[in-house]
Amino acid sequence: MTTTDERPGVAAGHGVDLPSPVVGSLSPSRASDFRTCPLLYRFRTIDRLPERPSEVATRGTVVHAVLERLFDLPAAERTPETAAALLRPQWQRLLADEPELAELFPGDDGTAESAWLASATELLRGYFTLEDPRRLEPAEREWRVETVLDSGLRLRGYVDRLDAAPSGDLRVVDYKTGTAPGTDFEERALFQMKFYALVLWRTSGRVPRELRLLYLGDRMMLRYAPEEAELRAFSRKLEALWQAIERATRTGDWRPRPSRLCDWCDHQLLCPAFGGTPPPLPVGADAVPV
Repeated sequence: MTTTDERPGVAAGHGVDLPSPVVGSLSPSRASDFRTCPLLYRFRTIDRLPERPSEVATRGTVVHAVLERLFDLPAAERTPETAAALLRPQWQRLLADEPELAELFPGDDGTAESAWLASATELLRGYFTLEDPRRLEPAEREWRVETVLDSGLRLRGYVDRLDAAPSGDLRVVDYKTGTAPGTDFEERALFQMKFYALVLWRTSGRVPRELRLLYLGDRMMLRYAPEEAELRAFSRKLEALWQAIERATRTGDWRPRPSRLCDWCDHQLLCPAFGGTPPPLPVGADAVPV
């Protein structure tokens, strides 16, 4: 008797994924860029314009690195004191890999850097109020996930942490070093997590039991339980988003979408919404980025 595997992306009677020609790629961050502002997507993905290092973003990177390394240790050693001790070595490691980050503290006598590290220590303390890592053994950390939809759109990204129960239930965990969003902005916050849930469902055949966002800035936790029908609808949403990106690529119409987020944008001098002029599109920019 021939068995049928009904997982999305798996051929009936074969049990193997059928390859689809890749027409383009989306990550949660690039998808979010386009949803926020098509011109920002262009500047980052097509023009690849440099952006100044940010204290906030760099602190987030270092805190993420500490939380990843924490789980390399025996469970009993995963304490707030150990996490704090990991902080400076992870910062020095990142600085060695990206020397330009020294621009964050030009001419500093160590005072500003110490205050910045102290703020990162406070975020790590916040983590320990939300979870006890001594009781956790993640299945994956900083895990690259990828799938190709039937249309050929490749979805890819990195999951901060994946927990797996003996029953096979999956929990996707993401660390945020900011504060929890208000009710009106929860959908935007969950976009990234639904993205990962869709990829995991397609690759494992299991809808994650829980999506968990840990906000270290105000020590809040956001939990969400996705459903299969919702992930099907989310897949269609991503397809529509990619069609809009393809349309902008063909027409060259990368119009800005002004919002409060413009206050933190590095590209205001090149943005028509602020009286600027974008640079000419690079050669070959009429092709959709893959």
